Amino acid sequence: MKNENKALQWFGHIFMVLLSLACIIPFVLLIISSITDENEIIRNGYSFFPHQYSLLAYKYLLEEGTDIFRAYGITVLITIVGTTVSLVITSLLAYPISRKDYPLRNVLAFVVFFTLLFNGGLVPTYLIYSQLLDIKNTIWALIIPTLLMNGFNVMLMRTYFQTSIPMAIIESANIDGAGEFRTFGSIVLPLSMPILATVGLFQTIAYWNDWMNGMIYITNPHYYSIQNLLNRILQDAQFLASGQFNSSDAGAALQTLPSSAVKMAIAVIGVIPILIAYPFFQKYFVKGITIGAVKG
Repeated sequence: MKNENKALQWFGHIFMVLLSLACIIPFVLLIISSITDENEIIRNGYSFFPHQYSLLAYKYLLEEGTDIFRAYGITVLITIVGTTVSLVITSLLAYPISRKDYPLRNVLAFVVFFTLLFNGGLVPTYLIYSQLLDIKNTIWALIIPTLLMNGFNVMLMRTYFQTSIPMAIIESANIDGAGEFRTFGSIVLPLSMPILATVGLFQTIAYWNDWMNGMIYITNPHYYSIQNLLNRILQDAQFLASGQFNSSDAGAALQTLPSSAVKMAIAVIGVIPILIAYPFFQKYFVKGITIGAVKG
């Protein structure tokens, strides 16, 4: 029996190691490819051990994308502000519909669930944001469209409140004279760190990776986020590589353009910050997503 348990443990360990390597190896290859010489990639393809290294791709990004640091700043700003306000709005909506004694609980829950099935469509949404709210070509165009609640996050947080916050604690706070806002801020939120971290991570990734809002609502490069700027640089590189622009300047740029390495470098610049931040949320993320999904 002990031997069988040990064999199962070894099998589980080996399987998890292989699974971890399957997740890590592509990122390692991505980083190595971004610092590999372009001619080396053309001759031998992507390799973990290239013969020639080059930082030309990153140099090209810094030279051609002179606004890259401002774009990073805009992305960090909208991620922090958007995630914070989204958590406040989501928790303030999820808490009432988790309370069985709230009269409008079923109505609000239906409205939230309805948004999971249907939406207004791109054209009406664009008209509302660009004409009614007039946020086109402003920093708000990168915050507000993603800020409006995600129904899945609301339902996830509601389930956590129902299953992990004992009603007896809330009743005790009410008996002691605490109002609803005091109970929510002093008792419910401190006990909800796992689900707040989980939903916060969802929102952080959504804001950091968002390029659709910038593509739709932003035409002024001054307000480009990092994803929009990298997408523009990639399009410029592909345009030069296509050979459709006939000029001596384009030819000279094309000769020195590390197109494959640039694509890898763009991916590295876009994904590395999230990879660095994720381990700090992982403990809360696993607990929150498990408890929050126990029942609907």
